[in-house]
Amino acid sequence: MVKQRGLRALAVGVVAALVLSACGSDDGDTVVVGSANFPESVMLANMYALALEEIGVDVEVRTNIGSREVYFRALQQGDIDLFPEYAGSLLNFLSDDVLTDTSTEGLIAGLRAILGDDIQVLEPSSAQNRNGLVITRELSERLGVTTISGLAAYAGELVAGGAPETRERSDGLPGYERVYGIRFADFRDLDPGGPLTVAALLQGDIDVARFFTSQGVLAANDWVLLEDDRGMIPSENIVPVIRTEVLTDEIRTVLNAISAALTLDELIAMNRRVEIDNEDPDLVAAEWLVANGFRS
Repeated sequence: MVKQRGLRALAVGVVAALVLSACGSDDGDTVVVGSANFPESVMLANMYALALEEIGVDVEVRTNIGSREVYFRALQQGDIDLFPEYAGSLLNFLSDDVLTDTSTEGLIAGLRAILGDDIQVLEPSSAQNRNGLVITRELSERLGVTTISGLAAYAGELVAGGAPETRERSDGLPGYERVYGIRFADFRDLDPGGPLTVAALLQGDIDVARFFTSQGVLAANDWVLLEDDRGMIPSENIVPVIRTEVLTDEIRTVLNAISAALTLDELIAMNRRVEIDNEDPDLVAAEWLVANGFRS
């Protein structure tokens, strides 16, 4: 509790100082903030955008752009300026090599080295959202399975489903086969932890679903998140990724302060409000910013 109050007090001071410094700026450049096509990404993009607006930055938000294959190209081409990213998945996407150092520090260093000067990786949050395999409580108890390695003996009889890009990514089906020897009977192209995947698992159309570990829908349905007992999935700390051309000291300071303040428990609670209670992600983001001193 003391630590959280300290972070919030710091955030209030940061925003007050940045508002004062931004008031004298006549720079009319617009920062375009993008999101992927799942609720948490939309919420985080709105969080970044609203915080930047508070310090006087002109912001445009483009949400639900699609998968990393689509939106990262847009970032590289300058169509988008700022994006909430996940350290391990982004480095897996950018690198042709299998990751050996999957710690937060190693991943951030790897990203900064591979991205060079045009795109900046700011400070990561302690909050992270890994990809994970999920099964129903009934199937877990029937098979006696709580780990991914335990699933391997049954995988050939099971149908999995999730985002289509899971087929090709190194931390998707190729990784499960490489690390765990898992080959499912079939994989169905659905969405990244969204309503199609939720419905398929609820209705029994699939046996194993690829979800994100911070999703509120997991606890709401009493589903079992299988333990990644061989450490295939790297750290997935949330991190702002921004084009150097639009990055100022004021923007860097407020985005880094958001990363420092955001906790995993808060992220899960906000995801549940968006996914289960159907609240607007921009309103949930705005409330968090107010509560933590980033917005009045």
